[in-house]
Amino acid sequence: MRFIFTATPEFDFMTYFARHIQATVHNGLLTIPESLGQGYLRKLAFGPDFKITIHRYLLKEDLVLERNTSGLGNDLITVFFYSNEQALQIAYNEDNQVLFSQRDESAIQVTSNDLSSTIRFPAHQQIHYVVVALTPARLTELLAVNEPNSVLRTITRSGSSFLFFERMAAESKLLLKNMAAVDMHNPMSHFYMHIKVQELLYLVFHKLSLRESAAHQTMNSADAERLLYIRNEVISDLSVPPVLRELAQVAAMSETKLKQLFKQTFGTTIYTYFQQARMEEAAFLLKQGRHSVSEVGYELGFSNLSHFSRLFEKHYGLNPKRYSYS
Repeated sequence: MRFIFTATPEFDFMTYFARHIQATVHNGLLTIPESLGQGYLRKLAFGPDFKITIHRYLLKEDLVLERNTSGLGNDLITVFFYSNEQALQIAYNEDNQVLFSQRDESAIQVTSNDLSSTIRFPAHQQIHYVVVALTPARLTELLAVNEPNSVLRTITRSGSSFLFFERMAAESKLLLKNMAAVDMHNPMSHFYMHIKVQELLYLVFHKLSLRESAAHQTMNSADAERLLYIRNEVISDLSVPPVLRELAQVAAMSETKLKQLFKQTFGTTIYTYFQQARMEEAAFLLKQGRHSVSEVGYELGFSNLSHFSRLFEKHYGLNPKRYSYS
């Protein structure tokens, strides 16, 4: 099932999606027809310039959401939270789908609405995600920051094109879980949700506010597509460190541009991103209990196990052996 739309401040996703699947919306709730699966979408508006849509469903076929550029510049900011264990596919070109999952926790996406994108949700899996949409002016009012860093200035400035990814911490996951469990028949539920959505945004933009201030490099859909592809290349084989020269050739970018755009989008250098993914994979394998510390270290390309242990302890505060038993 494919749903194609253009995100503008006036566009109501719920209304048009309901028409697409021949369903009805009642008090902001769209129940998925049994012929398509089970679950719901819920929309809450905190004014014409600040909305949230909660998606919780299991479908009988893949769902592809294809967002076309508005052509109007940044007049709407979209913050996308994906909190599944299963992978989803994000692309800025339908031919180059890139998997994202909770293994690396790259599950929060902040983007301007002038970038086209495609997200594919797999059939027969529980889908839990939340989309917050608000205007730059409303976000500026909420943040109330006197001296924002370059990232916040870019996001809150009309006309900017941007794409930022952040990792989802445990606090955000818990918030999303609690929001999904709210009894919307409670007369105070709207008030509660208004507070919690702002808390969720605080966690995202606080992390973005800690990023290094640097001149913003203009982003377009082609750049976004290449960056996601490079990110996939970086983590596709965690036993081999990335080579910047080779990645730049694959991306058809200069090494300088690739370094700048990658750090701008993901908040860290390519090599640091690789090392973080490496340590997260090590933690995953150790927790499974089916691999020894040496097996995990060698599998991830460490010939010196002492070096592996030092890096792991720096990342998690415990050496690999203690971590596997914790």
